[in-house]
Parts: sequence; structure tokens; C-alpha cells
Amino acid sequence: MRRQAYERLARWKDDPDRKPLIVEGVRQCGKTHLVMEFGKENYDDVAYFNFEDDRDLCSHFEHNLDPHRIVEELGLMLGRAVVPGRTLIFFDEIQFCNRAITSLKYFCENASEHHVICAGSLLGVRMSQPYSFPVGKVNRLRLYPMNFYEFLAANGEGMLCEYLEKLPVGEKAPDTAEAKLIGYLHRYYVVGGMPEAVKKWVSTKDIEAVEEIQDGILRDYADDFSKHAAAEVNELTIIWRSIPQQLSKENKRFIFSHVREGARAKDLEHALEWMISAGLVHKVRRISEPMAPLSAYSDERIFKIYFADVGLLRRLAGVDSRFVFDASGRYKHFKGAMAENHVLNELLFIGKSPYFWRSEGVAEVDFVDDFGVDTVPIEVKAETNTKSKSLSRYIDQYHPRLAVKVSMNNVGKNGVIGLPLWLVWRIKDYVDAGRLDASVADDKRA
Repeated sequence: MRRQAYERLARWKDDPDRKPLIVEGVRQCGKTHLVMEFGKENYDDVAYFNFEDDRDLCSHFEHNLDPHRIVEELGLMLGRAVVPGRTLIFFDEIQFCNRAITSLKYFCENASEHHVICAGSLLGVRMSQPYSFPVGKVNRLRLYPMNFYEFLAANGEGMLCEYLEKLPVGEKAPDTAEAKLIGYLHRYYVVGGMPEAVKKWVSTKDIEAVEEIQDGILRDYADDFSKHAAAEVNELTIIWRSIPQQLSKENKRFIFSHVREGARAKDLEHALEWMISAGLVHKVRRISEPMAPLSAYSDERIFKIYFADVGLLRRLAGVDSRFVFDASGRYKHFKGAMAENHVLNELLFIGKSPYFWRSEGVAEVDFVDDFGVDTVPIEVKAETNTKSKSLSRYIDQYHPRLAVKVSMNNVGKNGVIGLPLWLVWRIKDYVDAGRLDASVADDKRA
């Protein structure tokens, strides 16, 4: 299954100023598979070393950190030469060897002819406490679970992906294509983007088999609680279980007292930050007003918490896979949570870090982020209903040049850009087109 990050790796390989690359991300999001696939297709050989499986590897970094000596010894271990530029050196689970992380500085400074990629969990690399982290001496790539575009491609819909890439901004897809895309989006809500779950779905179409994999991933994450944060395992567990419940309410703001009766922020916030650092969940903070820089107007005390993967959110919530077909209204708030979580993940995937806006009253816009010089409000609707009093309130109050409404269709009016939920990965294209339209309108008025 080809990942979009593959092209990032290709650019890294061809960059004359290339540094050792650290690929990091939440556990089981496909880091090892991506790097191995890239290495096999672009190098004569891949020198693969896993620090978790072979703890003796660390001994090669203890004497000194001379990269030439290290490469020679690793070549002896492999029984073949490590050839600069032709062999990809792949250090997997590098967080298990502090000195190996530090050695990347010397690979950058003294052995740049070698192509070195490392993979590690977000939390592992941050908590490994290396002797000296190679600040400024490494390139970094953040890998997320598969987004909707990658999910489509994995399901053999390469031609549909190409069609969507070329679909003119604002143009409605044919009804047959739209129906297919909505169907795939529903499947994506159920399966999610964890590569192993996607692979199982593609090969079997067996949702029970997919759920077994999702349950296994959730168990592995829970095991990490006791492995990396034994002192806070109880707090981590109750927070973990409360997130789907809090997201499924109309007011999705995360409230510590809803985790456990009587709980205060100071009792649980360290455990929550651990989860955020591990990449398991994402925090979206509230802004009081959309002024630049947005971070200066954010409130650390008021925030929402979303999952790294919509499929795992659905499974941890205990929601039956058939919820996507329910029209009774029973899953209204959960569908809203899934749509918001999906949009957030797509925004993170393209490098955005959104906030949300809430008025002193009850008006609330799901996401607000900067796109160039424009601060853009983004309202999310789970179905085809595009009415939004909150977005109208925001527009009346702040008069943004651009605003986006994401729903199951692409209807937009009164200056609001309509964007389908299955096309959020192209939001930058829509904003750029909206900016151009706004500039033309300004010129006409002038």
C-alpha cells in the first residue's frame, strides 16, 4: 500500500543537503513498512537493524560515536559491505538506544555520504533521554495513519484518486462517483487508517477480522501505559476510555471531572499530556478571537481531545460498525464526532495545527487555522445539512475573507466555500481558489 510520504522520502534521497532522517509517529502507523518498501525500490541493499529485537546492537555505539567505525562493525554483523549511496542504513526502534540517537550528529557531520533513516515511536524518541539529541543535525518526517486518499488507493481506486486530484475546485462530482465516495468514507469511518486494519479489510472485507486487529492495537497501546508510565497507568486508562464518551456529546470540550467524579485538572493533566506526546490523541485548544498569532489567543485550559485514528475511536467507543447506515438519529452526536475527528486528522496530515473558536455564549466553530495570510474558520457537518448559526455568528463578528463548510456535499454560498468530507485532503486547493475569487471581487469593487 503506497503512502504519500513515499514522495517525501524520494525528495530526501535526492537532496544534496540530506541529513539522517527520523521517521516518527504513533505505534503501528506503518513506519517500518514504508521505509523498507522505499529502501528496496531505491537502493541496492537495505542494512536493517532493530534495536528492540537485538539489544546487543547498542554495544556498537558504546566505545565512541565514530560513524565510520560503527558502519564497519555493522557491515561485519551483516556479512556484507555497507556501500555509501547504494546501501540504505535503517535503524528501527531507535528509541531503545540513546547513543544511537546521539550518533546521528556524527553521521551528519562526518559521514554524510551514508544514507541513514531511523524509525521510532513519537513517545519513545522523546523519552529516550539521549546523551545529546542531534538538534539541527537530522531531518524529521511525521507519519500518521492512512488518510482517506490513501485508503481509496489501497482499495484499488487509483483511477478515482486521479480523478479527484484533477476535479476542478467547486465542481460537483457525478452522482455515481459521489455515491461511491460516500460509501468509501463510511467504510473508512469503520476501518480507519491503521495500515494493518486497512490491509485486512482490502484482502478479506471481513469486519470481524478488522475489529480483531483494532482490538489488538488498542491492547498494545494500553500495554504501553504500564510500560512507559507505570505510575500513572490508572489515570491513563480512565482518560483513554473517557475520550469517546466526551467526544460523543454535543459539547465536545474535554472536562477532567467527566473522567472521574471529583477529578481535578492537576490530578490528570500529566497523564493526558503523556497520551498527546505518544501521538495517541490530539489536543485542539480554544481561541478567544482569530488574531495572529493564533497561539497567543489560545486558552490552555479549554480544549478538545481527538483520536489519532477514526477506526480506533469507533472501536474503543464500542459502536457497532453498522452505525454508518443508521438514520434514526440515535448516533447523531457520534457521527458528528467522527466527522470532526476525520477532518482534524486530514488537517494534521497536510501539516496544519488547528484551534477551535467558541464565543462567550454558545456559538462554536469546529476549527480555525491560518492558510497563508488568511485565518480560515472551518465548520464540519456530518451529513448534508449545511446550516450553521455558529459559522454565521463568526462571520458577522470577524468578517473573514474566507470560510469553509465541510459536509457530505460541496454546497457553498454567501462567500462560504463548500467542501465534501471525502475531499478534505484538498482543502488548500479550495482555499487558494477562494482567495483568488476574493481578490477578483475586491478588484471589481475598487
